[in-house]
Amino acid sequence: MPDKTILILGGGIGGHVAANRLRRLLGREHRIVLIDRERAFTFSPSLLWMIVGAREPSQFSRDLGRLARKGIEVIEAEVTAIDPEQRRVTTSAGEFAADYLIIALGAELAHDLVPGWKPAALNFYCLKGAEMTRSALASFQGGRLCLVVAATPYKCPAAPYEAAMLIADYFTRRGIRDRVDLHIYTPEPQPMPVAGPVLGSAVRRMIEDRGIAFHPNLKLERVDGQAKMVSFAGGEQAAFDLLLGVPPHQAPSVVRDAGLAGETGWISVDAQTLKTRYERVYAIGDVTTIMLPVGKPLPKAGVFAHHEAETVARNIAAEIEGRKPEHAFNGRGYCFLEIGGGRAGLASGEFYASPEPRIGLSRPGYHWHWGKLLFERWWLSRWF
Repeated sequence: MPDKTILILGGGIGGHVAANRLRRLLGREHRIVLIDRERAFTFSPSLLWMIVGAREPSQFSRDLGRLARKGIEVIEAEVTAIDPEQRRVTTSAGEFAADYLIIALGAELAHDLVPGWKPAALNFYCLKGAEMTRSALASFQGGRLCLVVAATPYKCPAAPYEAAMLIADYFTRRGIRDRVDLHIYTPEPQPMPVAGPVLGSAVRRMIEDRGIAFHPNLKLERVDGQAKMVSFAGGEQAAFDLLLGVPPHQAPSVVRDAGLAGETGWISVDAQTLKTRYERVYAIGDVTTIMLPVGKPLPKAGVFAHHEAETVARNIAAEIEGRKPEHAFNGRGYCFLEIGGGRAGLASGEFYASPEPRIGLSRPGYHWHWGKLLFERWWLSRWF
């Protein structure tokens, strides 16, 4: 069989798992090439612990170059153009051609879409932003702290609510919780709306039980850093002393320029196989959109990127080896929900269920928090 080259764009959770799984399934005569603009991999679920001083970057960051010892070629470069028809990719390190192309470039944080967002708002969705957030929280002595979700969709839908509860617990441990007025503003009608009203109501109760005010159905329009004011569509405004936020997300410009982003602004893929409309071109993770039976998109979350990557890798390997690809992504997912005080819950279920997702939330406890700790350690040790 002719040697094949599988090119993977993006070294986040999805791209990382795809590269590892393909390397385990295929002989060394086949090339597995991973391209990412960053040399360091960050296990993003741990950023929430970092902002409240419970983690250092060295504990959840790894050098992608370590994959070379497994027989995975790692190219540190910026992807500047994608030709999906020819499966050719232009990067700052040159051009690459592939027999199979997996696009796992994630979502781009589009701060500029909200006037005034920078430098007034801090975000914890990247390592640098999380470091700045940690510093700001450590020096905060009291006042009105607002956490604003700028727009949907955004990755890890539970993260803003986990962050608010962890922050509330952090200020409690510092002995200044009574001096901090915590608020969440979001365009969503409830927390994690795709998971359904039962879960959303449960999370809202958790938030409000901790003295965190929840303000739904508010679309952010602008931030005035000098006046320390956020403005929403419809005229409502809110003052802040410290502003944390989830910036708008969009598909990377190289994906949009290639014509890969459809009407939704993201790459449309087959719900079971993750195939795009181009032959032997797949997309996984946050860069994609998959519409659910309920009429809403599958949430952008690492657990889905991971299992989509497993599906794609197994099917590509089967096809290369002359077998029928039989694996299908089933839309099952789960999410640890940190609530502070060393406790967490677990939301899990079937997002592909009809007529709506079937999602349950376990009773929060210390065991789920320890479960998330063990999951972090297992994931990093398994894939590196």
